[in-house]
Amino acid sequence: MMGVFGAIVRRDLRLALRQGMDSVMVVMFFVIAVVLFSFGVGPEPNVLARIAAGVIWVSALLASMLSLERLFQIDYEDGSLELLALAPVPLEVAVVAKVTAHWLTTGLPLILAAPLLAVLLRMDGEGFGILIAVLLIGTPTLSLIGAVGAGLILGSRRGGVLLSLLILPLYIPVLIFGVGAVDAAIGGFPFKAHLLILGAFLAGSAALCPWAAAAAVRQAIE
Repeated sequence: MMGVFGAIVRRDLRLALRQGMDSVMVVMFFVIAVVLFSFGVGPEPNVLARIAAGVIWVSALLASMLSLERLFQIDYEDGSLELLALAPVPLEVAVVAKVTAHWLTTGLPLILAAPLLAVLLRMDGEGFGILIAVLLIGTPTLSLIGAVGAGLILGSRRGGVLLSLLILPLYIPVLIFGVGAVDAAIGGFPFKAHLLILGAFLAGSAALCPWAAAAAVRQAIE
């Protein structure tokens, strides 16, 4: 089973490297969105520092959605998804593998770019470590929840709009506690509870989302 998991991850990573513009576009959207926020709010350092965590989280959330529509769509169109569904391993394993590859090509680059954008927004240095921590916990949750939405829109027209309507409300709790943890750290308040709640979201998503996404994919290919 682990061999199949690794093979799917490697395959998706190779495809992502061949179509490298997808990952580049995600990071560029992330950077441009943060820069536009800073232009719109103005150059006042105190204002930028106060909103830095929220701006980075909202921009990362929106950027992570750019490639979600293609998570299963290409395999659905060329028939590979049906082969995965007929394979002797559970379809949930394939879903987790594809989500892992999605996070490695989308979530991880966003995390690497976040500190530079935090400097641009004049974030207090005490928030940098917590920002990275909450993104490491929160972005996999976004990918897992997004996989459910990606499975539900398979074969539908205007799937991108429908996907946004389906999953954006589910992203709100992750956004609230991710921003809250950074703000608490900067303000000198306890932030452990925020991290624990984000960890609970990740654990719950890891347990439930692969099954829900696999069920949605089976429904789409039947």
